[in-house]
Amino acid sequence: MMSTNLIGLDKQGAGALAEQLNGLLANYQVLYMNVRGFHWNVQGANFFELHAKFEEIYDQLLIKVDELAERILTLGQQPLHGFSDYLSRAQLDEAKNVHDGHVAVENILGAYQLLLGQQRKILAAAAELGDEGTVSLLSDYISQQEKESWMLAAYQGRRA
Repeated sequence: MMSTNLIGLDKQGAGALAEQLNGLLANYQVLYMNVRGFHWNVQGANFFELHAKFEEIYDQLLIKVDELAERILTLGQQPLHGFSDYLSRAQLDEAKNVHDGHVAVENILGAYQLLLGQQRKILAAAAELGDEGTVSLLSDYISQQEKESWMLAAYQGRRA
């Protein structure tokens, strides 16, 4: 007989899914700090527009960090909450001392590519588990990041 958690999902499957979500959470935390640094340190002719855009992006990332942690808790598991844990689990690298706006935008585009791939894999696992809550959450993230990727690529003067 299958053992289920509080929201009716298989406990073992929810645990495996939460483990994947913790990896995603780690990437989001590293990206959040990277974009925060871009916001603080960007220089040049596009300072004003990029300073504001980076703030918009990190505000969105902070909301997603909280939603992911709460989703992991909803699945009956514990979210990572130490930055050393994030750095050891993340696939994204820290981006330090980036002052050039185009370099920062390229960094964000690369991060979105990684996140999109990771989120699609987790979405498929969530769908297989019957976890509509995680599917819906990640579907929203994917849609937003696909559009954001197109817009950032257009800013860079290239196609998405």
